[in-house]
Amino acid sequence: MPSTGISVSCLMALVVLVAVVSADKAPTICNVGVSELGHCLPAITGDKPSWPTKDCCKVMHKVNLPCLCNYKDKFLKYGISPKNALALPKKCGLKLPKQCRGKY
Repeated sequence: MPSTGISVSCLMALVVLVAVVSADKAPTICNVGVSELGHCLPAITGDKPSWPTKDCCKVMHKVNLPCLCNYKDKFLKYGISPKNALALPKKCGLKLPKQCRGKY
């Protein structure tokens, strides 16, 4: 199981990336705030991620899933398991867009 430091560093890397892209606004990605996406970190990191919380699923219902799928090839770079991340929408009662499907 990754240490908290790894999860925090993954979130910070994502915050920095998004902040650079949208420096004139609060950091957002695919229609949700980066800090909101942090609610889902425990559900997508580690060998045995926890089940997504209600707060995480609320975020997933707001996120633009096709947009988020565009980041799937970058998940590993930020310490996020693509397999866990791509399983998250279904766990929150959403259908995974076709462009998100693939081998990981």
